[in-house]
Amino acid sequence: MPRQLFVTTALPYANANFHIGHIMEYTQAGIWVRFQRMQGHEVNFVCADDAHGAPIMIAAEKAGKTPQQFVADIAAGREPYLKGFHIEFDNWSSTDSPENHALARQIYRDLRDNKDGSLIETKTVEQFFDAEKNMFLPDRFIKGECPKCHSADQYGDNCENCGAVYAPTDLINPYSALSGAKPVLKSSEHFFFKLSDPRCVEFLEKWTQGDDEFGKPRLQPEVTNKVKEWFSVRTNPDGSKSEGLADWDISRDAPYFGIEIPDAPGKYFYVWLDAPVGYLASLKNLLDKRGVDYDAYMANPALEQYHFIGKDIVTFHTLFWPAMLKFSGRKTPNNIFVHGFLTVNNDKMSKSRGTGLDPLKYLSLGMNPEWLRYYLAAKLSARNEDIDFNAEDFMARVNSDLIGKYVNIASRAANFINKYFAGKLSTTNTPSGTTTAKGPVQAAWRSAAEIRDAFETREFSKATREIMRLADEVNSYFDRFKPWQLAKDATRHAELHEVCTNCIRAFQILTIYLTPILPNLAKQAYSTLFGLERDPAWNDLKNLATNIQPYQHLMQRVTSEQLEALFEPAAPVEPAQSAIQSAAFVPSGETITPTITIDDFAKIDLRIAKIVNCEAVEGSTKLLRLTLDVGEGSDAKGNLKTRNVFSGIASSYKPQDLIGKHTVLVANLAPRKMKFGISEGMVLAASHGDEKANPGIYVLEPTEGAQPGMRVR
Repeated sequence: MPRQLFVTTALPYANANFHIGHIMEYTQAGIWVRFQRMQGHEVNFVCADDAHGAPIMIAAEKAGKTPQQFVADIAAGREPYLKGFHIEFDNWSSTDSPENHALARQIYRDLRDNKDGSLIETKTVEQFFDAEKNMFLPDRFIKGECPKCHSADQYGDNCENCGAVYAPTDLINPYSALSGAKPVLKSSEHFFFKLSDPRCVEFLEKWTQGDDEFGKPRLQPEVTNKVKEWFSVRTNPDGSKSEGLADWDISRDAPYFGIEIPDAPGKYFYVWLDAPVGYLASLKNLLDKRGVDYDAYMANPALEQYHFIGKDIVTFHTLFWPAMLKFSGRKTPNNIFVHGFLTVNNDKMSKSRGTGLDPLKYLSLGMNPEWLRYYLAAKLSARNEDIDFNAEDFMARVNSDLIGKYVNIASRAANFINKYFAGKLSTTNTPSGTTTAKGPVQAAWRSAAEIRDAFETREFSKATREIMRLADEVNSYFDRFKPWQLAKDATRHAELHEVCTNCIRAFQILTIYLTPILPNLAKQAYSTLFGLERDPAWNDLKNLATNIQPYQHLMQRVTSEQLEALFEPAAPVEPAQSAIQSAAFVPSGETITPTITIDDFAKIDLRIAKIVNCEAVEGSTKLLRLTLDVGEGSDAKGNLKTRNVFSGIASSYKPQDLIGKHTVLVANLAPRKMKFGISEGMVLAASHGDEKANPGIYVLEPTEGAQPGMRVR
C-alpha cells in the first residue's frame, strides 16, 4: 500500500539569506522525498520562515521597518535559492501565519488543561532589563566579562574564547548590547512547560530510546546516546551538577515580536515554542488550499511524520517538541533525522573571515546546481556527522563520476545505435557464437533492491557508490567488446547492435537510480535521448526504451577557473548595504551577477541581426526557428548567408510578428546540436526571474538605423 508521509526541514530564521548549510539540508530531505514519490508514496513536504523573536524585532527596528515587513523582505529572496538548486517544497509558509497563531495557542491550552494535571505553571524569575530600551534582554543581547577566563565582550550564555557556559547574571560588568547601558535585575512572572514532570520524563525516555512503529530505532545511535545523558544527574565540565530534565521557560515579556499567550496580556510565547508548531501550520495551510481536512489527515493512524534537522537543534526536537505533541493529544514524529555541519575546505563557515560557499554566487557563475547536489549526496549518510566541501575533490568527483562514467555511457553507445540502426534498440537475443550477454543490464537490475534500500535509509553515499560501480562495469563491458571494431565488420553488426543496446538500457537504469539526486539531468536524458517528455519512474525498470534519438550533450565539466572564481574574496561591502537590505531588493527577481572586467565582456561578440524568416518548430511548444541575416554577405552562388537559431520564445511571439525585425545575436557562441537541428548562436531577450508569476519574454530590438552585422559594444 502507498505510504502517507509528512516531511519537513528545520525552519530557517528569517533574519538572513540562505547559506550553503541550508542548501545541504534541503537537498538531503528533497532527495529522500523524490525517492519516496518514485515508489508511489504520497508525500507532503513543507517548510516555513521562523519569523518571531527579539533578534528579528531589533533588526527590523534598525532597518526602519515593521517586523512583518522585515520578514516579508527576507522571504522574497528565498525563491532563487530553492529554484536554483531544484528544491521543491509543496508549501512555504511563516510562523507568523494565522494558522500558526491558532495552533500554537491551542497546543498551549491543551497542555495547560491536560486532564491528568496541567503541564504549565508560573514562576517568578529575575532577569536583566534594559531601562533605556524598556525591555528584558535575551541572553545574546547581554555582554560582559567571562566569569571563567575573564575575556571581554562575551555573550550572556557562553564564552566564545574558553567555551564556558553560564547564566547572564554570572557575567562580570554586564552591559546591554542594544544601548550599552548597564542592565538591572528585574523580577517577572514567566510561564514554564513542566518537562520535569514524571509523565514527561517517562514518555521521553521511552520515545528517545525506543523503536518506531516499524521496529526500527527512532533516533540515530549517536543521537540516542547523547539524549540519554540528559535524563540523569551528571557533573558538567565546569563542576556544576545537572539534575535530569528541567522545566522549560516558554514565555517572554513585551515588547516582543511573537504570539501572545492566551489569558496573559503582555506575555508572549518564546520563539522555540511556536517555531516547530510551524511545521503543522504550514501543512494545514497547504491542505486548506487543497480543500483537505487537516484534522482528518493528522488523525490517520498510517500517517508517518519525519523531520530533517541539524545537530545544533536536537534538544528542541527530541525533548520539547515530542513532549508538546504527546501531552497536547497529538501525533508524535516517527523519526527525527539529524545531520552534522558542513565545512568548506576543512574550515568552518564564517562571513567575517570570508570562508564559506555562497549559493547564489555559485549559480551566478554558471555552475551546474546538480554538480553540488551530486557531491553532497556522495558525502551524506544516515549518520549524524560533519561533511566537508573540498574544491579539488568536488571537481575530481563530478568530472570523474558524472562525466567520465555516467554520461560517457550514453555518448559512446548512442552514436553507434543512431548511425547503424536508425535509433532502434535491439530486440533479439545475443547472436549464436558471440559472448556479449546482457551483463550490464542484468547487473544494474540486480542492484535495484540495494540502491532502493540505501535511498530509504538515507545512505545516499552508499547509493552513489553502487551506481558508479555499475557505471564502471558498463564502460568496461563497452571497452571489452570494442564496438568501434565491430562496426568495421558488417557480419558482426548484430553483435554491435546488442552490445550498444545493452549499454543504452543500462544507462537508462542508472538514470532512474540517479533521478532523486539529479532530477533535471535525468529528465533531460529522458527527453533528448529517449524522447520521453516526463520524469523517470522507478517502474520504468520493468519497461525499458526500444529506441533513442540522436545524442545531445548532457553535462559540462567543472573547471578550475570556476572554482577559483567561486572562492575569490568578495569585494568589501559598505556598512549600509546589509545582507538584509540586499535580500529585499532583487532586480526583477534575480540578483546582479558578480562584477566582470571589460576584457571579460569583450569576449562576447554581439551583432545586430535581421530576422528574415521565422517559423514554429514541429514537436516543440517552446521553440521558434529564426533565420538571421548577420551581415555575413553572400555565398559563391550569390545566395544570402544566414544563420539558423532556435529560441525558446514561442510563448510570447507568433512567427509572423518577428519577420523583418532586427535583434541582437551572440554571434560567437559555439553551435549547438539540438533535437531539431543545429543552432548557430543565441538571440537576446529579457524576462523576469519568476516567469510563473511574471510571464512574458521580450526580444531585444535596436533603434532605427542599426544594420545587420553591426557590433554591439
